[in-house]
Amino acid sequence: MKKVLITGASGMVGKGVLLECLEHPEIAEVLSIGRSKLDLTHPKLKQLVHADFSEFNSIMDQLVGYDACYHCMGVSAARLSEADYTRMTYDYTMALAKTLYGLNPNMTFIYVSGQGTNSTEKGRQMWARVKGKTENDLMALGFANAYMFRPGAILPLKGIEPSSKMYRVLIKNLKWLIKLIKKMSPNSVVDTTQIGLAMIALSTKNHPEKIINPIDIIALAKHEKR
Repeated sequence: MKKVLITGASGMVGKGVLLECLEHPEIAEVLSIGRSKLDLTHPKLKQLVHADFSEFNSIMDQLVGYDACYHCMGVSAARLSEADYTRMTYDYTMALAKTLYGLNPNMTFIYVSGQGTNSTEKGRQMWARVKGKTENDLMALGFANAYMFRPGAILPLKGIEPSSKMYRVLIKNLKWLIKLIKKMSPNSVVDTTQIGLAMIALSTKNHPEKIINPIDIIALAKHEKR
């Protein structure tokens, strides 16, 4: 039985992961960390409201004893300066990861990145460079296991709606197209259930690759499906 942490549970990916954890028999407890309380109650769910994601030392005593962290929190780079995007993407992630590593070095840390992330930390796209550095520094931190999820196109299931207005419009109007793409190219699109199940699977077993692409997510979820 595993105890897990989730960030970003108010967003599309994070909520999908949360729902799978609450339903999964191998997950005993879920701690959601966010700036506001979720409109959800469940016997397994604990909630921790934390306003400042630049530091987690003030809540260290509540983060001890967890087996995995599913870091699903993220922001769009649209209309953000590189400094602001770096602060909310890299700085916040590393603040959490460093605190958790000091408390639970044997845990599995999973970071939701994205297709197109640049592992060289170079290139024309700002967001890809920042996420590349975030991935690299997480993998170098020293966790027993650290995995970087690059899901690409995502279908929300179980009544979940995207938090991004643009993505909500896309899903509403072009969901048929995404489903068609998934049918024609099964390994190019994943859904929120598959992401959640894949994360749970990686909390109980090792995987040879640290960068987890859609094809890996699908395979892990299929193996984990109850």
